Amino acid sequence: MARHFEYPCPDCRSTNDLHDPECRFAGVEWHAVEKAYADVLAALAGGVKHEDELPSVAADWGGLQNAALEHLRTVQRVEEHDGRLELRSPDEYRELLTTPQYEPVKTVYEYGSVPGCHDNSVFALVAYYEMVGLSWPETREQVIEWLHETGTWERGGFAEDSPEELVEAKRHVYEAGYGWKQAAREAKAVIDRYR
Repeated sequence: MARHFEYPCPDCRSTNDLHDPECRFAGVEWHAVEKAYADVLAALAGGVKHEDELPSVAADWGGLQNAALEHLRTVQRVEEHDGRLELRSPDEYRELLTTPQYEPVKTVYEYGSVPGCHDNSVFALVAYYEMVGLSWPETREQVIEWLHETGTWERGGFAEDSPEELVEAKRHVYEAGYGWKQAAREAKAVIDRYR
């Protein structure tokens, strides 16, 4: 089961009062970040709404709520159809979590890794699954399954003796909450040349 939603800062992704120094919400108290997400979720919990209807739910709707909404779109918890927003059901969201939908991690996920980008590929998937809220055991299971299903492990080129050992060696990526985009971008470039 995915871990509970941690209300990350919509700018720096911190999950506590210690924002990054360059964060546009630095100094914003944590309860305000949580309230911004609650405002967005409350607005959408009642059903499909047009984006311009959302501010009527919270008297102090502002930049923080808009940024929280944008984060929920980025992680695909909220979807948009013809200008109308909808909160995905838990089952829809769970299915979506395990299948990256956007580049460059989508290419890594679909084609698997090739020699020359294994480190970046595994890093990217672990970081992606952490970002979308999977627990470490779920992340571990998904990445091991991916290694086999895509033929990545069978292509070889790993220093580790097993897929389990390889994924466990990337646990620090999960625990530190590193971003996935740069590693995925570098891996995709190698994969694209290989194909």
